[in-house]
Amino acid sequence: MTVLVQIKDAHKSYGDQVLLDGAEAILTDDHKIGFIGRNGAGKSTLCRILLGEEELDAGEVIFHPKLRMGYLRQHDPFLPGETVIGFLMRDSGQPDWKCGEVAGKFEIKSPFLEGPIAQLSGGWQTRVKLAALLLHEPNLLVLDEPTNFLDLRTQILLEHFLREFREACLIVSHDRAFLNATCTQTLDLSRGQLTVFDGKVDAFLANQEERRLHDERVNAAVMAKRRSLETFIDKNKARASTANRAKSKAKQLEKLQPIEVAGVEATASIRAPQVEPRRGPAVRCRDLAIGYPDHEVARGIDVEIEHGSRAAIVGDNGQGKTTFLRTLVDSIKPRSGEVRWGYGCDVGVYAQHVYTSLPDKQTVLEYLEYQAAPGTKNQAILDTAASLLFRGDHVNKKIRVLSGGERARCCLAGLLLGTSNVLVLDEPGNHLDVETVDSLAQALIDYCGTVIFTSHDRYFMHRVATSVIEVRDSRVVNYPGDYDSYVYSVNKEVDEGERLAAAKVAPGKPRAAVAAPVDAKKRHQQQRELRKQLQTLERTIEKLDVRKREVNVSLLESTDPTEAVRLHNELTAIAAELAPIEERWCELSAQIEDDE
Repeated sequence: MTVLVQIKDAHKSYGDQVLLDGAEAILTDDHKIGFIGRNGAGKSTLCRILLGEEELDAGEVIFHPKLRMGYLRQHDPFLPGETVIGFLMRDSGQPDWKCGEVAGKFEIKSPFLEGPIAQLSGGWQTRVKLAALLLHEPNLLVLDEPTNFLDLRTQILLEHFLREFREACLIVSHDRAFLNATCTQTLDLSRGQLTVFDGKVDAFLANQEERRLHDERVNAAVMAKRRSLETFIDKNKARASTANRAKSKAKQLEKLQPIEVAGVEATASIRAPQVEPRRGPAVRCRDLAIGYPDHEVARGIDVEIEHGSRAAIVGDNGQGKTTFLRTLVDSIKPRSGEVRWGYGCDVGVYAQHVYTSLPDKQTVLEYLEYQAAPGTKNQAILDTAASLLFRGDHVNKKIRVLSGGERARCCLAGLLLGTSNVLVLDEPGNHLDVETVDSLAQALIDYCGTVIFTSHDRYFMHRVATSVIEVRDSRVVNYPGDYDSYVYSVNKEVDEGERLAAAKVAPGKPRAAVAAPVDAKKRHQQQRELRKQLQTLERTIEKLDVRKREVNVSLLESTDPTEAVRLHNELTAIAAELAPIEERWCELSAQIEDDE
């Protein structure tokens, strides 16, 4: 075990807000760590400190001299008009064949490689950034909310990659299912302190609650004993015959001190609107076609959602989940067909295009007063704001200064104060911390109305969904199973895709797994020989790759037809020479990987 990063007596504040208060932690090379904490606790700040973008007020961070840190940023590092392969080569300095080979781990293949990044969805752009990270060969990956906006298929691919990745990871995420699937340790930032727990996030949260309850039980017993001793001392300290016993009890009383129990941090206690249960269809889609004037997303949609159900809209990014939701609420007009809501449906909408367009000049309180049902008392509005962590002077903050997470909570608070008996929610868990997502899930479970929602948080989907609607291949249909069945089917598809990809690495060649057993010394010698061959091939490929680029440039600039023909022939010859060498490189790579 090698210590990659050591944080010692770290202090960091912004004004009156203390983020780190003597915090200490050690990150080693043999663990993948899930980094959790409330919104605003300082997780992103600590990541910036590790990257050298900010400094501690006091304390120090000690890095191993051979640390190679790779950081998945939330912002996009792409240039205008840049292609995928162009970005990977520019960012890593690696040749195109190497970039293509690594991109293939995330199923980024032609024509995506040659196409512009700007046309890819957020999930595919995250795949590109992950491939770029790998090309730098880091021994500590720092991933900041990697599952935000990733569809289920990409999340599973990322999980598979992280489980096979042999180096250390620090993963900042609010997605408990993802952390449980990928991390073996948990790092918690709370009240300025860092706590490293040797276990998954669910085990950490359960242990944390168990310890708090244990300390409270111990304190209750201690306080009962103290009261008993105090009563004895008061009765006996004035008597000469019992004074010595009273003094002895007083010494016991001094030693008997309660355990300091940190108060439970403020948690969003969310309550959904109180509505009357209804029966029958909440919404019907008949022969519906959705899309935009220049692009049809899906057609022939015939789905029906019953009152009281919690319908999860699932599918890969770019398939049309958000388009379908926005068509349901008339934010986008149907291309044909109809959407018909049931009688008495009062639809409340939570979506990115809604909470990013909140009135900037209003305060939180002014916005909530406007959204609240007529007759709602001011105290009820303040209570709802407080349940979503807008306490004290925070309700007087202007909306224009709110963070993304605060805007999301403000929009949710507005919905909760209304009278909607149908909630249409597009990614309600984004920008919310683990505890707030958990509270929102429970509120929707208790809600008597209808919920139509989409989310990339599997823990949230698993808890809330009672039915599943799949958007895929220009169709929108009721999925026959529950959400767990859908996850299982996607997992099978990803596994099958990886199996087929592995089979294509060296078609017709015997796998090392079925080779005759050899002794350790001979195996080591074989490995060394294979690696020498691999290095020789890589040098050859690099030289040919450089020459190919030079010939390409000359061919584009050439105005002489004869010279252009010669350059074209040379380019063809280089490509013919490269093909068998690259094929041999793939075979050797697979053989080395299997032997290991």
